[in-house]
Order: sequence, then structure tokens, then C-alpha cells
Amino acid sequence: MTSKVAVLRVTPGTILEDIDRLVDLAGVSNALPAGKTTILKDNISWHFPFPAANTTPWQLEGTIQALRRRGFDDQVCVQNKTVVTNAFKGEDLNHYVPIFKKYGVPVLYNFKDVDMKWIRYEPKARMRVLTHIFPEGIHIPDYFFGKNIVHLPTTKCHIYTTTTGAMKNAFGGLLNTRRHYTHSWIHETLVDLLAIQKEIHPGLFAIMDGTTAGNGPGPRTMYPVVKNVMLASADQVAIDAVSAKMMGFDPMAIDYIRLAHEDRLGVGDPRDIDIVGDVDAAKENWQFHVGKNLVRIGGGDLIWFGPLKRFQKLFFHTPLVNGFILASDVYHDFYRWPLLDRRVFERWCQTTEWGQLFLRYAQMGPQGEPPVDLVGSAGAPASTRVH
Repeated sequence: MTSKVAVLRVTPGTILEDIDRLVDLAGVSNALPAGKTTILKDNISWHFPFPAANTTPWQLEGTIQALRRRGFDDQVCVQNKTVVTNAFKGEDLNHYVPIFKKYGVPVLYNFKDVDMKWIRYEPKARMRVLTHIFPEGIHIPDYFFGKNIVHLPTTKCHIYTTTTGAMKNAFGGLLNTRRHYTHSWIHETLVDLLAIQKEIHPGLFAIMDGTTAGNGPGPRTMYPVVKNVMLASADQVAIDAVSAKMMGFDPMAIDYIRLAHEDRLGVGDPRDIDIVGDVDAAKENWQFHVGKNLVRIGGGDLIWFGPLKRFQKLFFHTPLVNGFILASDVYHDFYRWPLLDRRVFERWCQTTEWGQLFLRYAQMGPQGEPPVDLVGSAGAPASTRVH
């Protein structure tokens, strides 16, 4: 069993054309059946526009254009919320809204009853953990059935899964706000969700942005590094394996990739993955590392993976969970962003070509006009690491 992953070096000046070539190399027309609605599942790991945390506006626009050129005109974006991110704030601050308006792409929200309902689903595949975690039944949005889905993750690390990409991108769409129940079994959960996706979607595809990649304890607390690459594949396991290897990790040592490979849901062994495009780019080793953030240092490991694991129902199935949510919200939105990460974002805008492109997307519509202090010189030198 082999799979194909396209990897391309890209530039801000040619990015939309680059994405068109990327999806062609990865075989999008064969991966997605014609005549079906195609869900665009962007990734908002943090509503603030931190580099590498979220789907980029050029990734979104390039995907919309490339799909339409191949006859996939019926496109719908589906957003989800988490206990620590605001979907409305995220799609505005990351400049998706003007793109949706420009191309007439409707946006639905899986947490709005008027858009979709959560219904009980009995998977045909053997579930590793979801039936145990949710004994009352697995519930997923009814809107997802029978539709293609294109995931739009970024290349970044994650404190609990080492890396995060196409497989993790299904997490928010297919699980509701009680998805934190799964953290102790996160790797197995991602494998179960991929099995479900293969049952309910006629076609799956992923377009991953690595123009600026995220090193460190992501998906929010990261060190952005400009890498100028993008990846695409119909195999969700293979694209995660290739991106993991580029970041410097052994894909088969990451449980969610290895387990999905063992369950034949995709190819996780790099030796069985056919790289097309810029093959030399796929051979890079960025030597990323995960490290720890306040969530892990403050007790997350003890509760999800350590001796306090048996008390999870007390912590997360009762109102006590609101304390953890509040702590995360205060840490990220009222400490990290205003005091640390906003400065990183501003420097990225001022000193990198991708940051300059991001600011140009801000001017597509009335929402998201950049403050004066965020606009750097168009001729500012590009940096590979943003401090």
C-alpha cells in the first residue's frame, strides 16, 4: 500500500498559482467525487492571528479557486467552536470573512441548531475508544453525511500529539464541546474519527500550510518559523507523516500516525509514501521540538495521563471544568496575547513577506483593517524565525 503526498516550495507572489499546482499534483480531482457539496474545514486553533496557529487566508482563497477550476463549485465552510476559541472572532481576525464574501462561500456553524443537528451514529468500523468515552452514544453533525471534505490545517507541533495536522483537524468538526473528555486517549480518538470520516464522506483531501510553521508546545504557544512550503494529499495519515518527518519527528513513533497505519486507514511509513513536487523540500529536517507550556506544567499531564487520571469525571464532567476553561482563557487571551504573542505577530507582519501578505488580506474588506503600528515597510527584510 502506497500513498502520494505533494510538497511544494511556494512564494507570496505566486501562492495562489502554487496551490493550484499543488492540488493537481496531489490528485484532487480523483480524490473528490464530482457533483457533491464540498466542506471546507479550516483550522482555528486560536482566534487571534498568531502565525502558524490557523488556516492562512491565502490557503483558504487558493483552495477555493483551485477547487472551482476543477468543477467543485458547491463549497461550504463549516466552523466549530471550542471552550477556548471563538469562531466568529477567529474568522474575522484571520481575514476569512472577506474571502467568503468575495467568492460567495456560505459559512455554517456546527454549534448552531439552525445549521445542523447532532445525531447519534453507529460506526461500522471498530472503535478504539470513542464508544468507551461516550457510552451514551457517538454523536456527529448530520450535515457532514454524503459530502466531500477538504481539511486546511497548518504545519505545527502540539503538546499532546507531538504534531497536529489533517487528522487532528477533524476533531472540532466531528466532536462537540465535550471533546475534552477524549484528551487521555487523544491518539486513539483521532484514529476513530478518521475511520468515521471514511464512512460518511465520499471524498477526503487535505491542503496543509507550512509557509510559516509552528515550533514548540502548540497549537497556540509556539515559535513561528518561516518555511515556505505547502503540502497536499488525499491520504490524511500520509500528509501528517510527511509533515511530521519534515518537522524532525519519526512519524511511526507518533501514536496516532502509527495506529492509523496499522488500521490501514492510510500510510504512515515514509518508505511507502510517494513524494511528488519538490522532493528535496520533503527531505528537510527542521529539528522542531515540543517542550511544555503552562497547561502541562500546571497539572494537565497529571490529570490526563498521570495519577489523577481516575478523577477525570470529577474534574471534567462537573462544573469544575469551568475553572480549567477560565484558567486557559486568562492565560492565552489576557496574558500571552497582549504581553507576548501580539509582539511576535507584529514582528512577523513587519519583517516577513508572509506577514506583509497577511496585511494585504486585511484590506480586502472593512473588517480587520490593520492598526497603523502593524503595517511594516513593504521592503522589510524577511526573517526565517520570528522572535
